[in-house]
Amino acid sequence: MFLKSITLKGFKSFADSTTLVLEPGVTVVVGPNGSGKSNVVDAIAWVLGAQAPSSVRSQKMDDVIFAGTAKRPALGRAEVAMTIDNSAGLLPIDFSEVTVSRTLFRTGESEYAINGVSCRLLDVQELLSDAGVGRQQHVIVSQGQIDAVLNARPEDRRAIIEEASGVLKHRKRKEKAERRLESTEANLLREVRRQLKPLERQADAARRHGTLAAELRTLRLHVSGRDIAALQARTQALANDKARGDESENALRARLSALDAAVMSDEAQLTARGDSTINDELARVENLRGRARGLVQVVAERRRSVERERGQMMDSGVVAQLEGEAAEVRQQLEEVAQQLRDAGGMYVGGSAAEELAALQTATATAQARLDDAISAHAAASSSAAASAARVEAFQATIDAQALSAKTLSEAVGSVGTLLELVDIDDDWRVAVQAALGESLSAVVMSDVAGARAALASLRSTKSPGAVLALGAMSAAGVKAGELRAHVRAKSGMHEASVNSLLDVLLSRVTLASSFDAAVDAVLRDSAVIAVTRDGDRLSATALRVGLAQASTEALAGARQAAESAAARLVSAELALNDARTGLAAARGAEAQAATRAEEERGRAQEHEIEVAGLTQRETILRDRLRDIEGRLGGDSPERRDAASRSRRIEQQLVELSDAMKQVERIVNVLNGRQRDLHELRARQSAEMRDISRRLDEARKERSTNEKSLEERRELNRRIEVEQSEVRVRLEAAIDTLRRELEVEPQVAIDTPAPELPDGMTPVLKIRELERELRIMGPINPLALQEFEALQQRNSFLEEQLEDVKTSRRELVKVIKQVDLEIQQMFASAYADVRDNFAKLFASLFPGGNGRLVLTMPDDLLNTGIEVEAKPGGKNIKKLSLLSGGERALTALAFLFAVFRSRPSPFYVMDEVEAALDDVNLHRFLGLIAEFRQEAQLLIVSHQKRTMEAGDSLLGVTMQPGGSSRVVVERVAAQSA
Repeated sequence: MFLKSITLKGFKSFADSTTLVLEPGVTVVVGPNGSGKSNVVDAIAWVLGAQAPSSVRSQKMDDVIFAGTAKRPALGRAEVAMTIDNSAGLLPIDFSEVTVSRTLFRTGESEYAINGVSCRLLDVQELLSDAGVGRQQHVIVSQGQIDAVLNARPEDRRAIIEEASGVLKHRKRKEKAERRLESTEANLLREVRRQLKPLERQADAARRHGTLAAELRTLRLHVSGRDIAALQARTQALANDKARGDESENALRARLSALDAAVMSDEAQLTARGDSTINDELARVENLRGRARGLVQVVAERRRSVERERGQMMDSGVVAQLEGEAAEVRQQLEEVAQQLRDAGGMYVGGSAAEELAALQTATATAQARLDDAISAHAAASSSAAASAARVEAFQATIDAQALSAKTLSEAVGSVGTLLELVDIDDDWRVAVQAALGESLSAVVMSDVAGARAALASLRSTKSPGAVLALGAMSAAGVKAGELRAHVRAKSGMHEASVNSLLDVLLSRVTLASSFDAAVDAVLRDSAVIAVTRDGDRLSATALRVGLAQASTEALAGARQAAESAAARLVSAELALNDARTGLAAARGAEAQAATRAEEERGRAQEHEIEVAGLTQRETILRDRLRDIEGRLGGDSPERRDAASRSRRIEQQLVELSDAMKQVERIVNVLNGRQRDLHELRARQSAEMRDISRRLDEARKERSTNEKSLEERRELNRRIEVEQSEVRVRLEAAIDTLRRELEVEPQVAIDTPAPELPDGMTPVLKIRELERELRIMGPINPLALQEFEALQQRNSFLEEQLEDVKTSRRELVKVIKQVDLEIQQMFASAYADVRDNFAKLFASLFPGGNGRLVLTMPDDLLNTGIEVEAKPGGKNIKKLSLLSGGERALTALAFLFAVFRSRPSPFYVMDEVEAALDDVNLHRFLGLIAEFRQEAQLLIVSHQKRTMEAGDSLLGVTMQPGGSSRVVVERVAAQSA
């Protein structure tokens, strides 16, 4: 069995996880002062269960956790794991390797584990104690412990031997059992009887209190249930009233809507009835009737003339008469023709229907223009919003980059941005910017640690940014390209480091004469980054064309697009207003044209009648003219007059009769139309009076309904307010019931009223009970149960007391047997240690004499041990008179005597030979050589000869970051 490895993480100076792999034999831990050698010894003591901070050289236990340095933060826990080879099976556990670990958190929590399974400190101590590795840690010897062995009391030296022999574990168990037995027997009945009397009084009070509380609970349940039931009934009643009110309000609203529609309809009818259409129509009919009467007179006059002509005789003056008549008829025909032309031209030249159609087309065109303007306005608004968003996004990105660069430039160790640290030839600025890209805006830190801190700051604030570290990359062997000659570091403290950084950043960059040449260069070598003087950058994984000033140009382009979109939006708004104005004008013109078309349709009817009369007159006049012209063109007037004049006159009379009939029919039609219009106007007047009456009634009813609706709304509002108040009171009552009485509302509602004296109400009874409970004051609610349980416990303990006394007598016998066994084990161990101490002392002090003496030989359970040492040639009675080296060798002789008498699998010594001279050191190393085969030794030392005596060396150094580091070296391999 031997110590196989130790793993430290966060323990004292071992910030990083460090594993020390150990081998059987002698291992020497070496290193400069302050490197952390003794921390390895403290770690072994700590993982074995050390509880006092002083035992691991600390003021408080959390001092063992790595406290951090200027370059490393503190850790939150310390962890040590010790692996022991158990191939020999000395530990009582079925594992060939046993790993004992201990973890301490900065919060104060501590954990122990065996092979990764959590356990108690007692489990660890009991597992290791049988193998000679105990909590007292005699296997760990420090330089201060050398003097402590000699200066210790005799009883403390006895404890070292007891621990090594395994007696200490039995002694402590015995002492613990004796204390527990004495305490139990002394306090068993006394404590129970002491508690019975006050608990009895508290139990009586609890009984009375319970009775009153139960009665009060019943009353409160009844009263709460009654109140809740009343509130629930009121809630339902209010809900019903609200529903009826809502129904009435909806009915009133519907009636008001119907009345509004009726009022609007009646007002429209009044407006329609109130225009002058019928009166205009009557005027036109009367005008036509006058013209028709004129035609009747004309036809009648002509008929009388023809009749007179028929009675006259043909004479020599007939021709002149006929010619004058013909001229008169021609003139009348011209007048009629002119009247017909005027009537026809009136409607041919001023057609309102054509104008209306044209205006309707114009209205549709204006509507289309308005739709186009609305679409253009929406598109312009969307474009303006998108452009503004792009401007804000670009500006936010640039602001974030600027803020990150400012934050990094203010960090500790910041040298500045790379662009501030270099000079670039003006003609090559675009090419260099394309080659270095975002590296130009990166903040340069003076070392790698500063770069790490800056990156951690960026990550914690979630800010963008780039960081470069001087000295992080070596420029050795880097071949400078053509572009490197056109950029250089500014003179200053970091000039050389910045130039090295430029060598590394531009090592893979090649300058191409054109874009095609850059493409060919990347295709030939995928590791190359090709740039052109125009700002193009090409690589095997990315292509950027002219993006050396991308952010600024993109922001400017976004702002220009935003301004253009804003201008388009203004233009679209003006076009939209123009389109709306045009549409309104077109709709107004269309309405006017529709009105004129309606008026002309009325006048068209009038002209149709007039044209019919004129056409009839023209026909009569033309027939008359033909007759006259025929009479004038005959060769024998007498014969025509004798033969045909009679026929013509008769024919004229017939035609005049037909014309008279036709005119009379027109007059009859006009008279009928006039009567119809008079009747229509009378009916309209009656309808208007009826509509006016209905409108007045509807307005009165609407006013009444509006007043009723407002009253219903006010009533509904009052109902809603009362509903809210009742709901709050109901919820509060239910919440109080559930919180204080822990029952549901239905249980309280179903609780019957308790029987009360006459004149006593539930509320008054509740007040009386509450007053009585207040007078009683606070009580112990568990007193009754505790009293009954304590009575049962007292009876049980009285019955068991005799059994306890009997058990005690048996236990005393066992304790005596244990004492005897402890005496035997201690006597045996003491004899071995005494003999080995005498031999080792004689070996370390040739000619000297050393021995161990019991302070109380007759009481082996309590005796101490004195050390007597007489180096050769000296007669010293007190140990304090020994020199430092003699004291050290004497203490080592005692400890090694213990080691040899009751060996442990390993021992740890921390600079125990520091006070020895060369001669005594030689003797000590001889002692180490003897123990090499008996146990595993781990020695912390500065002595070169001690290092040479070791089988392997563990070198401990302190890294620049403040963390210890271990290097293992086998001595045999080194010698070879």
